[in-house]
Amino acid sequence: MAPEVPKRAIIAVTSYSQPFYANGDPTGLFYSEALHPYLVLKEAGFEIDLASETGTYGIDPHSIDKMFMSESDFAIYNDKSHEFSKKLAAIKKASELNPNDYGLFFGSAGHGSLFDYPTAKSLIKIAESVWARGGIVSAVCHAPAILPHIMDSTKGKSIINGKRVTGFTDKGEEVLNLEGIMKEAKVVPISQGCKQAGAKYEAPEDPFGVYTVVDGRLVTGTNPASASATATEAVKAFKAL
Repeated sequence: MAPEVPKRAIIAVTSYSQPFYANGDPTGLFYSEALHPYLVLKEAGFEIDLASETGTYGIDPHSIDKMFMSESDFAIYNDKSHEFSKKLAAIKKASELNPNDYGLFFGSAGHGSLFDYPTAKSLIKIAESVWARGGIVSAVCHAPAILPHIMDSTKGKSIINGKRVTGFTDKGEEVLNLEGIMKEAKVVPISQGCKQAGAKYEAPEDPFGVYTVVDGRLVTGTNPASASATATEAVKAFKAL
């Protein structure tokens, strides 16, 4: 591997954790979308940092559920001494990191990503550096909200312009009864943001089944169930560099 693409990954985490759901619950990090990629990247031998734009985060309480987490996930969640738990508790502020340290960018999500990722200048700067040096940029679920704003310096356009991508679907938002809340909050749905940036957005028939899209050094996944698979494909793409 070329020295300009180190085997070190950054997992981006949303800083937004304000009330979002109809019952007043906050959104925030969808826990498994950071945990599962972390475990995949760790198994593959990557050094890993977790970072958010502000150096803060909150967990979406809806993500701490048996629907999305296995017994082993819960075991890690409840184990404050686990390496992932320690790194999450001591999450780094993106502006304090050196973008050149990373060869792989992975965007974890949660609906909070829709609010802060599009203007997360320091996270975007890191992803742009990874891309410019020939590394891998990957994102799952709502994390592709950041992709339209990551620019390819050689083209003056988003890195997803002309590329195939996926992300959480409009159908998925409808099933969760969140499209109205999103419209009221004036956040841009993933499909719309990607298409506006010139990407070829792909939505699977099942909005909650495992689905990933790989287009060169760009790797995306549709939903929480796709987090591990997206990270696995990102590792494969990294090995192929």
